[in-house]
Amino acid sequence: MLKIIIPTAFMIPSTLLLNPNLLFMTLTSYSMMLSFISLTLFDMPMLTKTFNTSPYFSNDSISSPLIILSCWLLPLMLLASQNHLKTEPTNRKRMFLFTLMTLQTTLIMTFSTSNYVLFFILFEATLIPTLIIITRWGNQAERLNAGLYFLFYTLASSLPLLITLLYLNNKHLHASMELLFFYQPELLPTNSNCLLWLASLLAFMVKLPLYGLHLWLPKAHVEAPIAGSMVLAAILLKLGGYGLIRMSLVLLPHPASTMIPIMILALWGILMTSSICLRQTDLKAMIAYSSVSHMGLVIAAIMLQTPWGLTGAMTLMTAHGLTSSALFTLANTNYERTHTRTLILVRGLQLALPLMTTWWLLINLTNMAMPPSINLMGELLIISALFNWSPMTILITGTGTLITAIYSLYMFLMTQRGKMSTQFNVLIPTYTREHLTLLLHLLPMGLLITKPELISGLFT
Repeated sequence: MLKIIIPTAFMIPSTLLLNPNLLFMTLTSYSMMLSFISLTLFDMPMLTKTFNTSPYFSNDSISSPLIILSCWLLPLMLLASQNHLKTEPTNRKRMFLFTLMTLQTTLIMTFSTSNYVLFFILFEATLIPTLIIITRWGNQAERLNAGLYFLFYTLASSLPLLITLLYLNNKHLHASMELLFFYQPELLPTNSNCLLWLASLLAFMVKLPLYGLHLWLPKAHVEAPIAGSMVLAAILLKLGGYGLIRMSLVLLPHPASTMIPIMILALWGILMTSSICLRQTDLKAMIAYSSVSHMGLVIAAIMLQTPWGLTGAMTLMTAHGLTSSALFTLANTNYERTHTRTLILVRGLQLALPLMTTWWLLINLTNMAMPPSINLMGELLIISALFNWSPMTILITGTGTLITAIYSLYMFLMTQRGKMSTQFNVLIPTYTREHLTLLLHLLPMGLLITKPELISGLFT
């Protein structure tokens, strides 16, 4: 584990020391090399599928896919951000990369820690660099408002989690994830066990987010720069799912009086946010709401605590990380040329950028979980697990899948087909850098179809 954490941490000072002309080239190639090294985490050396490197850091088959996803997306964020930072002075470029590398190091440490208190500290530490990226390098004037929403939603929901973790630490005299998982402590034998359970999981439900706690997400996504949108959609949302899995394992049995309302909210949120996508005028807001819809399935699956549900949640989280990041990259390529995100204004781009239309089609088909994509496997596992829990859920999940297909095709047709606006007759052609970024999003999804157990977690 340290062979990834330490080299990633060394990228932080290197952003301030490298030659300005070689800054992006060096960091991109170095981070790509690190992403290939991180693939060795797929090889679990012990029968328990846990590899300890220290009392505080370890990795297993729940954390490994998410660490690899974080490492894989770092060079892609750097590639996608080059045009956005082209006109910035050198010192601001350095500060942007410094913040991004700090966030990356914190994320990898968060996914690899094996102590709940340390996990909480690192979980909160990811807030600061993300907030700086949104508020300093965001696109529109509303970015400060979006940053405030993001900050206060996260802080308000994290305080109950801190109280719970301090209670667990005080009661058991340790906060080790492995020991608490094997020991399986009982919840409080009083009426307050529901409150304890809710306090433990609220922070992660805001991060995922659960429908009703999601208002910060569209604002943050829309105002963030491309690297901010990619890291928010692909990794920070998965941090909520990862925390939910980790905390749920030590809070068994789940109190039905609290679990059922959350399941209803998650399933209802799938329908609501999918329907909101159908009437969005802003391209990035549509992609952000589609993330809330997909994460509703993940929350419902994790709440079930069944092998199929947890396997489906891990698979869908990884698949959605690559898909949503690719969609934001596509939205950014449009925005850099047309300087608008309004769907009605950017029609007919197939005539100007025909190769980019191919990427739009492939990634939209992946987003709607067309076979043989890895998204389909994750959704099928979750829908099957929910059907076993309650056959009535097939109506909601089936309708949600149908609406997802409709808004994905709507997004494709609105941006690519139709008569092109006369103001966009002369557009900058697409760069090899952009095609490489999109290829590196789709390639892992294609390869994972052949061996999906790599990302399915401990539960198969």
